[in-house]
Parts: sequence; C-alpha cells; structure tokens
Amino acid sequence: MTAASTTSPREDRIPWAAMIGIIATVTVFAVAQGLTYPLLSFVLERQGLTSGLIGLSAAMTPLGFIISAPLIPALSRQIGGSRLAVLCSILAALTLVAIAWTQHVLAWMPLRFLLGFFANPLYVISETWLITITPASRRGRIMGLYSSIVSAGFAVGPLSLGLAGTEGWPPFMIGVTALLACGLIVLAVAPRLPDMPVEGEATSVGGFFRLAPLLLFAVFTAAAFEQILLSLFAVYGAALGSAEGRIASLITCFVAGNAVLQILLGRAAERFGATLTMLFCVLACVSGCLPLAFIFDTWLVWPLVFVWGGVSFGLYTTSLIQLGERFTGQTLIAGNAAFAFAWGTGGIAGSPAAGLAMQLMGHQGLPLSLGLLSSVLAVLLWTEKRRG
Repeated sequence: MTAASTTSPREDRIPWAAMIGIIATVTVFAVAQGLTYPLLSFVLERQGLTSGLIGLSAAMTPLGFIISAPLIPALSRQIGGSRLAVLCSILAALTLVAIAWTQHVLAWMPLRFLLGFFANPLYVISETWLITITPASRRGRIMGLYSSIVSAGFAVGPLSLGLAGTEGWPPFMIGVTALLACGLIVLAVAPRLPDMPVEGEATSVGGFFRLAPLLLFAVFTAAAFEQILLSLFAVYGAALGSAEGRIASLITCFVAGNAVLQILLGRAAERFGATLTMLFCVLACVSGCLPLAFIFDTWLVWPLVFVWGGVSFGLYTTSLIQLGERFTGQTLIAGNAAFAFAWGTGGIAGSPAAGLAMQLMGHQGLPLSLGLLSSVLAVLLWTEKRRG
C-alpha cells in the first residue's frame, strides 16, 4: 500500500528532540550550501573567468542532486538513514576541503558535482524523517516551520562571508565546520530518530513520477522560479536603470519573504488544504509578473518581491505537505528523492531558458518566463481540482 490512509491512527504528540535535531541538521547544512554558491563565484570572478563558465561551474551542484536522487532509496535501505547521513556529511566536508585546496575551475567541475551528490541524500533522508514523525494534524505548520528555518539558514551562508571574507581558507572552513556539525547532530539524536520506512513495495524515483507528476512539476516550478530570479534579476534591474545596491536589496527582500511566509502558508494548508494553498501560491506568482515593469521604480516593488519569495517557495512547502498526506513507507523515500531530482532539474533548466527569452525579447523576457511557467502549473492544478 503506497497511499497514506486517512483512517490510520497517528499520535498527536510531537517528538521534539528528534524534530529539533532533524531541522538543525538541515539548517546547518543549508548554511554551508548558501555559503558555497557565492563564495565560489567570487573566487572564479577574481580569476577572470567568463560569466558563462562561472554559471556552468555552479550548475554542477544541482547536477549532482539529479544523478544521486535515483540511488538514495536503495542506499538508505542498505546502509540505514543515520549512517548514510553521517557518511554524506563527512564526504561533503572532504569535498569542500578539496575545492579550497585546488582553486581551479577545471578541478572544481567534478568536485562541485560531488558536493551536490553527497549533499542530496542528507536532504532526502532528513525530510523523510520529518514527514514520518510529524502528526498529520500539525503537518502544515511543522513543514512551514521547517521551510522557514532552512531558508533562513541558506540566507545566513552569504551573510557569513561578510565576517570571514572571500579569500583564503577562513570562509571555506566555515563551510567545512558546518558540514561536519551535521554529522555530529545526527549522531547525537540518532537514538531518537525513526528507522527509514520499509513498509510497502520498493518504489524507484522513475516509478514515483507516474504516481505524482503534478507534485513533481510544482517542485520543478519552485526551483526554476527561484533560480531565474536569483540569477537574472540583476540583469533585469540593470536594464531598467536600477543601481546594483538596490537590486541586491530587492533580492535580499525576496529571500526574506521565502523564509518568513512559510509558517503562514503551512497554517493555511492545514485550514484550507494543501492543494488549494498551492493554487493560491501559483496564482500569486502569476499575478506578480503582470505589474513588475510598471512598479519596479516605486516602493510597491518591495512588497511584491517579498510576497514572491514566500509564494514561490510555498509551492515546495505545500508539495511536501501533500507528499506526507498521500504516501508512506518506501514510496515516501522515493518521493523525497524524486523531489530532489525535480528541484535539481528546475535549478539547471530555469535560468538558461529565461536567459534565452531575455536575449530574444529583451529584459521583459524575465517576467514573461516566470509568468508562463507559473501559468502552466496553475492550469494543471485547476484542471486536477475540477476533476477531483
């Protein structure tokens, strides 16, 4: 049986020690991930490399997510969730040491791939643990809290560069320390963590695509929306004559909305249902694309990008909630791995596609790309809701 039964009893008590350990693990890991992206870009830019080559180097990490995703369900069954998480944190730390040691773009290509390859299982395992131990009655708020805290951790990564700088070993050692701390946290809470679910038939990542294609497209959309805006908003703002400092502040506002609004969206999912909340999020994404060019130079752009940050990542939060509502056992592990595959694919595909649109249509290709992507998901969600 793969679908979660609505009549099966579930304790309403929250195992706080395990939950805090899981969220702390992923948050610390997110700090390391958030630090490496800008840090490595700064290093490569100082070496005089082209933006295209820097972007190709950055794409290696989500490519590692994609390639590792189909392997995670089998590895978690064979090795065990806690052992695999600790092993991956150690291997990711060693990979970051190798990146700091080499400081060469050609060596960084495979190393950044390995960083994503080793990072992905920790996310998948942690989210599986979290969904497994979360009571159904509180799933929305817990998943919202998880998304908010992890998003904040990802935002802390770049901020730490202000303290450590971007040269030499100090910034890399922050990342290495954070990665090793993940393994230590898992070891500390391991006795309280549940085993990886083994009930039901083993499901592959490819098999899960047939079970929930719309959920995976929502994850793809969330990743693509985020990456498009983070990577190309500076180009869009520059075309409209905005200063670099203002554009950077707007991007920070977008990330802040991402972190702040997930708890509110999680509570909305509990009250109105995750599907309806997801539909609201995607319609809000579409609605923001329409007035962007007209209000970009006014104060109204600030609440727009703040809400955009929340509702675009809210697609991922509500997808996680539905994953826990609909699936259990080994299908749940496969689902989380498929989410990672879809996220990596969206992260790789979104920016090049939007960049091409901007090259062909001018700077308005950015909101047009975001609007088209969101509109497709909105139509699919509305069609599914009408059928249901």
